[in-house]
Amino acid sequence: MSISPAVLVVALTLLLGLQPLSTDLYLPALPALTTTFGGTMVQAQLTLSSLLLAFGASQLIWGPISDRVGRRPILIIGLSLYTLSAIGSSFSFSMESLIAWRVLQGVAMGAAIMAARALVRDCFDDPIMAAKVMSQGLSGLGVVACVSTPIGGLLTDLFGWRIALLFLAVVGSVALGLILLKIDETLRAPKLDALRPNVLLHTWKSILANHTFWSFALLQSATYAGLFVFLATSSFVFIQILSLSSSVYGLLMFTMSASYISGTLLCRRLLLRYSVQRTVAIGGVFALVGGTLMGVLALAGIQAVWSIMLPLYIYMIGHGINQPCAQSGAMGPFPRSAGAATALSSFIMVIFSFFIGQWLGVRMDGTVMPTALGIWVSGVAVAVVAWGFVVRIPLPPKTA
Repeated sequence: MSISPAVLVVALTLLLGLQPLSTDLYLPALPALTTTFGGTMVQAQLTLSSLLLAFGASQLIWGPISDRVGRRPILIIGLSLYTLSAIGSSFSFSMESLIAWRVLQGVAMGAAIMAARALVRDCFDDPIMAAKVMSQGLSGLGVVACVSTPIGGLLTDLFGWRIALLFLAVVGSVALGLILLKIDETLRAPKLDALRPNVLLHTWKSILANHTFWSFALLQSATYAGLFVFLATSSFVFIQILSLSSSVYGLLMFTMSASYISGTLLCRRLLLRYSVQRTVAIGGVFALVGGTLMGVLALAGIQAVWSIMLPLYIYMIGHGINQPCAQSGAMGPFPRSAGAATALSSFIMVIFSFFIGQWLGVRMDGTVMPTALGIWVSGVAVAVVAWGFVVRIPLPPKTA
């Protein structure tokens, strides 16, 4: 490995952390900016779901390009565009312009995060080791997520939503500086024909025909779906329905992220004793219990902070177990096409999230029910995939 372990973990934390920063930090500002522009609930959801759709779709292009030219150039381009789009978002003059800048931000984020995940596959051939390193990076992501919403709430309360969005440009610049100064190229054998149409189609076909890939890609989509439901609805639930301030809402998001971090730490402990498949099966228990508890409490008519957060903590522990295994597992069989594999798994994930976002945009009814039911369904889906697919499919021999 050409990158020191410490630098790799810091880089993964910053790069993977762009996702919670881009989604979580502006959540306290979402009701205010929607009111400022006279936007609708559907438009408010589009500022999140369009970013994620662009994030996933762009990776279908970034992935093969990185398999051909390397990870470092893609990181530099992506982080430069990310910084630019953050500046543009902060100076938006309408909901439509904000959505457009968020789309560009999603494209840029796709480049950075895809390359970050591929770095792990470049450096580690062993699936257990890759999952452990990925969990370290995702623990760092959890720390970033812990501070994202509180910072966003504080900046929004003190200076307004534009400064909260501008903060993302600062983070993008710091990440770009780290890549330029500390990260060398990790791709050992560029796939010179990766961008040829027939080769690209063959690569995608071979990935999509792989049962291990689908098992982990569906697990990644199912576990993220519950988190997305919460991200897309929580600011309206807590600020508008339950009448909490932006700062208090930020503190609740901090505790949610802390439960996710505990899940990633538990993931590493489980991987010391069990296989990836068995670890994922345990994560499925947390997801099912948390989602079901939230749904049952909502159906019972209980609408309170504790009835949402307590089940969510349980769900997020499962998310912290399942997400590292899913992300590394989807790339595992494809050492020479790691960029394409992570791009396809992310695209599948955000397609699910995009349609969930559209459903939430028309289903929000002034109660916690859409949030609770969405997370309940996600918990059931995680358990079905974990117990019905992942545990039954052994990791295959690594192929090009």
